[in-house]
Amino acid sequence: MAQTETTELVVVGAGPGGYAAAFDAADRGLAVTLVDESARPGGVCLHRGCIPSKALLHAAKVLTDARDASRWGIGFGPPSIDLAALRGWKTKIVERLTGGLGRLAAQRSVRYVQGRAAFAGPRELAVTPIESGAEVPSRIAFEHAILATGSRPARPGPLALEDARVLDSTAALSLERVPPKLLVVGGGYIGLELGTVYGALGSAVTVVEATSRLLPGADADLGRVIARRFGHLAAAVHLDTTVTELAAGPAGIDVTLDGPSGSAVAERFDAVLVAVGRVPNSGVAGLEGTRVELDPQGYVRVDEGQRTREPSVLAVGDVTGEPLLAHKAFHEARVAVDTITGRDAPSPPRAIPAVVFTDPEVAWCGLTEADALAAGRAVATATFPWGASGRALTLDRPEGITKLVIDPETERILGVGIAGVGAGELIAEGVLAVEQQATASDLASAIHPHPTLSETLTEAADAFFGRSVHLPRPRRPA
Repeated sequence: MAQTETTELVVVGAGPGGYAAAFDAADRGLAVTLVDESARPGGVCLHRGCIPSKALLHAAKVLTDARDASRWGIGFGPPSIDLAALRGWKTKIVERLTGGLGRLAAQRSVRYVQGRAAFAGPRELAVTPIESGAEVPSRIAFEHAILATGSRPARPGPLALEDARVLDSTAALSLERVPPKLLVVGGGYIGLELGTVYGALGSAVTVVEATSRLLPGADADLGRVIARRFGHLAAAVHLDTTVTELAAGPAGIDVTLDGPSGSAVAERFDAVLVAVGRVPNSGVAGLEGTRVELDPQGYVRVDEGQRTREPSVLAVGDVTGEPLLAHKAFHEARVAVDTITGRDAPSPPRAIPAVVFTDPEVAWCGLTEADALAAGRAVATATFPWGASGRALTLDRPEGITKLVIDPETERILGVGIAGVGAGELIAEGVLAVEQQATASDLASAIHPHPTLSETLTEAADAFFGRSVHLPRPRRPA
């Protein structure tokens, strides 16, 4: 028998933006229903993205550190890698987190529905069960809805070959096998993170990137740090190169590469990982029957309060556009619930941090030097190389760099970039500095513990004033 449910808020999609919005709204007293196709909340981030990839990256770093230890006089035998056990460890982490979210939903009286949602109008959803015989409401009438349907891996043009050996990020994280020879198409953060994992596990990794450098979205100074390191880890890196054809053969995937010289080169790989970006999951059935608008890239248009053009529908997370980051979705979820409950939306964030969990990590927030140049804005920069950091040397990782982007008139810190081990943790201080409009003087005068990598932030601020005692004395004008 068909069931109809009425709720104040329905959230479509149970990833970071969706479950955060549902829990926050429930804490504020709203009756909330959370709809997702998975049996447990968590979305791509917990099930097939952020969390499983970081688990595997940690394992990769342990392998790399063990191999590097020979430089310190410590030797280990060849590692024994049990893929089944490694998959099981990764799965256990995912199950613990997603199970915890399920319990938190129940404690908050959030109604969790596993089903496929379609809009039956601006204030009603139709829900189709994922499993046959499952009891779900066929209709959900709501006062407000929040779209949090996320994104999925892109597979454009010649990369759309249907073959089990052509992987996207989801398939790569399942870790079914370690191919002897792996091609990674895309030198962005997904490609480099997964390339790091498979390289550490034993694959000979080749990276192909269409632009002139790895991590094209990052500051060039930071990108050079990871490029040097990755150049030693990878079998080959081809820049200004595109894949024009994939062909499945019995012995592998035959790949045609078009390089900067314009001549096509053919090479065979055991597997190909396609990591050329993500596209929004905005094709929710029935959405066209509302006033919700999409931009030319397919992202849902929203205002500063996360409202769409349909008064009853809001949207958060990847489906609303770049940057496609879980922590951006967390923030937008709170803004959306503020909007629904009549609170003023906070000021737009000045700094949304980005972290690439390669080895070394790369992280940045706020304005980059390239952003300033493109906008015609005058900025000053200050850098501190980790080769002058005692802590970096004790870790045998002196390749890093800390960089500040500063307003030359007010000395306000506009952006921070870090490349080096632990950069993902260190960038939090940079986010606080940018958000609170701290100055280089503020950062320079804050005492940091010694010896730590966090000192590199205050050392960079000291370098801005020409007062870093751990760098060569700056040249003074005559």
